[in-house]
Amino acid sequence: MAMQRLDQFHLGRDLAKRWLNQKITFKALLFIALGLSCIAFGISAPLALGLGVVFTNILGNPLASVSGKVVDYSLQIAVVGLGFTISAKEALATSQDGFFLTAFSISLTLVLGWLLTRLFGTDRGTSSLIALGTAICGGSAIAAAAPVLRSTKDQITVALAAVFLLNAAALWIFPMIGQLAGLSQGQFGTWCAIAIHDTSSVVGAASQFGEESLAIATTTKLARALWIIPVVFGLSLLSGSQNKRIKIPYFIGLFILAVVLNSYFPALTGFRPYIQQGSHLLMTLALFLIGAGMNWKVLSTGGLRILTQATLLWVIVAGVSLWAIIHFF
Repeated sequence: MAMQRLDQFHLGRDLAKRWLNQKITFKALLFIALGLSCIAFGISAPLALGLGVVFTNILGNPLASVSGKVVDYSLQIAVVGLGFTISAKEALATSQDGFFLTAFSISLTLVLGWLLTRLFGTDRGTSSLIALGTAICGGSAIAAAAPVLRSTKDQITVALAAVFLLNAAALWIFPMIGQLAGLSQGQFGTWCAIAIHDTSSVVGAASQFGEESLAIATTTKLARALWIIPVVFGLSLLSGSQNKRIKIPYFIGLFILAVVLNSYFPALTGFRPYIQQGSHLLMTLALFLIGAGMNWKVLSTGGLRILTQATLLWVIVAGVSLWAIIHFF
């Protein structure tokens, strides 16, 4: 544990040095100003993502070498902060309520992914990563499974590009569908956690529906992310890669700790509104930077066939889970 903290310290120090060593151009200043304005004016999650996409496709991302790490840290801190707004009783109840739906949707997604791979005749390695990202937690699942599946850099890039594009679409599409379907906050939060790939887009979409929706979506999604462990471990057994380390997002543990502290240390209650606001602001910044990483070259990687396959898989899973939530939740 001490070595892990030391490695994180060195990583943070190196990241700070890279920021300081950047040649600050007018384009970089404009990029930073736009990112900070997303926080200062409290703009919505879809707009923050859209601004990032527009900026990078017109002017490029002048801080591309470091913005990826800033996204990671912003997202993780924001999710941990949200833990301070959720009680342990609510978190446990939410996890239990969504357990069977989560297990069913993960199984359905993996089976559908295999069938669509055969139907489309696409690269099996890339398709497996997309199916795992759709089934569990987007980029985190892809990163965890890639070493076990011995994925190439190109396969990882294509899978991430497809997942990120669909994440962006979910931020705009899901709230509209939720309103049209008349979903309650609880139903919408559960649907987001089941049907949207990455935690960032889950939180971004759910936050547009209300605080109850956000709490349920965050808790259910992070409980879902724990399925990385058995699924990737099973893959390692099947592929004979037992010696590969499974990468589990450590911030999930910090989120659980935050929930426990919020539940059993009443003295923290007075800080809850500030923590909640800070988490929302960091999430907005993360979504802006995620958008800034989505240039057309990345999004077009892999061709139309793999993107069509990924989209069809996502639409089926989202549709089936929406039907199940409307009728049984």
